[in-house]
Amino acid sequence: MRIGELARRTGASTRALRYYEEQNLLTAERSNTGQRHYPEAAVARILLVRELFTAGLSSKIIAELTPCVIDGKATPELLDRLAVERGHIAQHIVDLTHTRDRLDSVIASASASMDTGTPCRPGPASTAPAQVSGATVRGDQEARESGE
Repeated sequence: MRIGELARRTGASTRALRYYEEQNLLTAERSNTGQRHYPEAAVARILLVRELFTAGLSSKIIAELTPCVIDGKATPELLDRLAVERGHIAQHIVDLTHTRDRLDSVIASASASMDTGTPCRPGPASTAPAQVSGATVRGDQEARESGE
């Protein structure tokens, strides 16, 4: 299939697909005219790559992981690396849960202030503040894709 079809079927932009190819996350055969042609298996591979990016893995780690996913071969080093990444994801979930709970407090306070006419004053923050990076979500995604 051509790049536009792969993009449509996976929800990835053609630019992202070219980037994945540059990062050795995806391979394409070229026609005589230079057009990319992808096998059917590329759909599942791109869906996995996008899921791993969303989970916070960098393109470098994803490139290391894909042979394991494709042919089932893993090294102890790769498993250790994946365990570390899993730990980062678990911490991110804790941080997001804290942020969601704090937002729930703000929403409840704002709703109550609308009902009573009193000023909006959310409850105190947790004693264990979330460890949230200063980067935006978009910035985090770009950093993951660049392998930083």
